[in-house]
Amino acid sequence: MSPFPYRLVATDLDGTLLRADESVSDRTRAALAAVTEAGAAHIVVTGRAVPWTRHILDDLGYEGIAVCGQGAQVYHAGEHRLLTSLTLDRQLAGLALSKIEAEIGPLALAASRDGLEGEVLMGPGYQVQEGPLPYVPYEDPAELWAAPLTKLYLQHPTLSDDELTRIARATVGGLVDVVMAGPGIVEILPLGLSKATGLSLAARRLGVKAAETIAFGDMPNDIPMFAWAAHGVAMGNAHEELRAVASEVTSSNEEDGIAVVLERLLSA
Repeated sequence: MSPFPYRLVATDLDGTLLRADESVSDRTRAALAAVTEAGAAHIVVTGRAVPWTRHILDDLGYEGIAVCGQGAQVYHAGEHRLLTSLTLDRQLAGLALSKIEAEIGPLALAASRDGLEGEVLMGPGYQVQEGPLPYVPYEDPAELWAAPLTKLYLQHPTLSDDELTRIARATVGGLVDVVMAGPGIVEILPLGLSKATGLSLAARRLGVKAAETIAFGDMPNDIPMFAWAAHGVAMGNAHEELRAVASEVTSSNEEDGIAVVLERLLSA
């Protein structure tokens, strides 16, 4: 077996490492184990906040550093503690929200609170995706702003995710960042925050450089991570915006796309 050409393998979760049922295939687990045995580190880089990520990391037996919350949180899975956490300026977020709604009308809202146990709040009309992830419904808008947040989630009754992202970004791009992280998931983040921000912090802790990193993803929020890493691999199910900037496109998350690439690199 040849030496693995990268020292760091960065993988998104939803639509990338995880299949639709939130499981990781045996083949992908074996490929990741093989690259770590070859001397590389595997790091999860996800838009999910820590409370929605921790159970997956525990199931994988993952004890290293993970980047959560679109780069806002650097989390040590083995020690179950936050190493860094960046919160959203609630005054700026409120101003951005008012400007977006003035442009396109009322939005359904949700938010992630900061911290290891930070709740995800869901407001009236917000469409919750099916699954086991916990959330807390709220009725009083004041509850949304009552504690530090890492992000806001936006949904519009008629606009597509792409349309909502484009309009929101054009309207408030100088105040906050707006990203699309998945179907029905458009987020407001602190200005300048991205997966690349958190990944670069985590890589520095591991003593690894961007030039030594391969990254896997499926959505536009992975674009900064691809720009930072030496090699970006889009999944076969990836959004067209990510495919356009990827170094290569592999099979889908349901077809072990990560394993396909890692096995090829291990045997090259």
